[in-house]
Amino acid sequence: MVHRNRWGAVVAAASLVAGGMALVAAPQAQAADWSRCLDGSRDRQAVFDRAADVSGIPVEVLLGVSYLESRWDDHGAKVSSSGGYGPMHLTQDAAAKHARDVAEAKGDGATPALRTGTLTAASKITGWSRETLRADDVANVCGGAAVLASYQPGTTSSAPSAWSEAVGAYSGSADAAERVQFAKQVFAALRSGESRTTNDGQRMTLAATPGATVDQDAAAATGTIPSGNDVVDCPVTLPCESIPAPYQQTGSAANQYGNHDIASRPVDGLSIDYIVIHDTEGYYPTAIKLVTDPTYLGWHYTVRSSDGHVAQHVNPKNVGFHAGNWYVNMHSVGIEHEGFAATGATWYTESMYQSSAALVKHLATKYGVPLDRAHVIGHDQVPGILTGNIPGMHWDPGPYWNWEHYMALLGAPLTPDRRGPSDVVTVVPGFSDNPQPLSSCDGKGNPCPTQGTNFVYLRTAPSDTAPLVNDLGLHQKGQPATTEVSDIGPRLAAGQKVDVVERRDGWIATWWLGQLAWFKGTNAAGESVVRPSQGRVVQTAGDTEVPVYGRAYPEQEAYTNTPVPYQTVSPLLYRIKPGQSYVLADDSVRTDYYYAKTYDSSLPGDHTVVVGKQRYYQIWFGHRIAYVKATDVRLADG
Repeated sequence: MVHRNRWGAVVAAASLVAGGMALVAAPQAQAADWSRCLDGSRDRQAVFDRAADVSGIPVEVLLGVSYLESRWDDHGAKVSSSGGYGPMHLTQDAAAKHARDVAEAKGDGATPALRTGTLTAASKITGWSRETLRADDVANVCGGAAVLASYQPGTTSSAPSAWSEAVGAYSGSADAAERVQFAKQVFAALRSGESRTTNDGQRMTLAATPGATVDQDAAAATGTIPSGNDVVDCPVTLPCESIPAPYQQTGSAANQYGNHDIASRPVDGLSIDYIVIHDTEGYYPTAIKLVTDPTYLGWHYTVRSSDGHVAQHVNPKNVGFHAGNWYVNMHSVGIEHEGFAATGATWYTESMYQSSAALVKHLATKYGVPLDRAHVIGHDQVPGILTGNIPGMHWDPGPYWNWEHYMALLGAPLTPDRRGPSDVVTVVPGFSDNPQPLSSCDGKGNPCPTQGTNFVYLRTAPSDTAPLVNDLGLHQKGQPATTEVSDIGPRLAAGQKVDVVERRDGWIATWWLGQLAWFKGTNAAGESVVRPSQGRVVQTAGDTEVPVYGRAYPEQEAYTNTPVPYQTVSPLLYRIKPGQSYVLADDSVRTDYYYAKTYDSSLPGDHTVVVGKQRYYQIWFGHRIAYVKATDVRLADG
């Protein structure tokens, strides 16, 4: 999972509890005698009737909101798993305080949207202590009614639809889509009616109101700019759930927002060229909480391990914050997979592989993404934008993701595409017959359990005892390469292409990050780990070394007639030296920059694309992809 914003900087994560924070201004006290709500029968149905009478809210609306929040259950003074108390799910201040602390730490300041939970709001309105509101179910129902009424002060209508704004606000979200979704669920319960016995033995009934309809515009009031994320983009054969990521401001300034950027890909000229495969490094529920947190990051889809269930968060037309490289973000769709990279097959189930492949095939067909390993890439293949970013780039989905099986499911198996011998080869290690040694899966340096892997090691000489080739960008303090599960530097992964320089005693030499590297030509079963492949190679255009880049931004002249500030393009520390050759991955790289700095396009030229004339090539370079300027190199047959 990515923990970086769209420019590659590390960000703090505020884990918001669904329904556990009132992301609305604290309600003001109402002119109501709330003590009347406490007097009388403790029968919960009767309590709701009294609360409706005192608050002026139709009783069916109160019952519907409570049903969606708690199913009318009461747990005494115990908090629910989603951070609320009692039948009205009065929420804690802790989640609001955490988000406020994060905002202040970032310099955003505390905003009205992050003041209190509904528990404190109810206490302020009624004058009752929070302890009473937590522990007494009668006070809890009355306090929840007080908060709900405060969201529409002065409303006297008995029509349920007239209370749509209050119902949407009670969801605890400032995201318009989420407010509407909650209100629709409440009104669906109103239309159908509900009846059950609660966990503490109370018999409750919500009589059906067939004509109850939600006013969606009112429910979305004070919501955010429509993101379109509620429009699900999935194959018809794959039931995808919509769990939209919030596009909203997180502070008072226009540049304080999250957790993705609005765009119109590919209509606005931003092509979708990559699909990035991630793993969550956490459990599915945690990933869902994070992606629905506006102060965190937004990716496009999450796939659950147990059953392959797919949830969409960001519509592919929009730009997610997931890859740690803004250029890749601009041109990619990010798919998270529940699991832990160091655990591997325990989490990467067949159901997950098949659902993910069905989704990727659909996206690739719709948006023209080539089904090859140069464009369907792991997060571990995304380059750092600058040299200083390289050590912090992520390594998921890790060495245990079965790329060979996955590409076969995509209908693009890693098979030979050229007859006869070839200097350009594709690496196909054999996975289950390729149990490469790894260490520190437990974080303590111990050997990892033996299982299939998706890579072969590269060494400085054709010998099992030769040192592993070191990635100087990854180990900038002079550390040697290791077999640690997170050290991707000396790994040549399934589907990557290299140019064969020499073959000797069963070993194959190739150029790797500016140096000659050797890998064994057969796996544990004695089968070849390479396949002859079509391809061209890039070499230096002259007798001097040429730089390698982590992004393909336009040249300075492209910004001349725009209000968009020039974005410098600095090379990485790697160099291609004369005589070396690297396989061309794509000769049609888009040279552009999407300027998106504010929530509401308030800056001149904001949310526009700058297109350059400088051509770049994408190359296979080390474990990650990289870019070179076309003017710096020449193409040769492989």
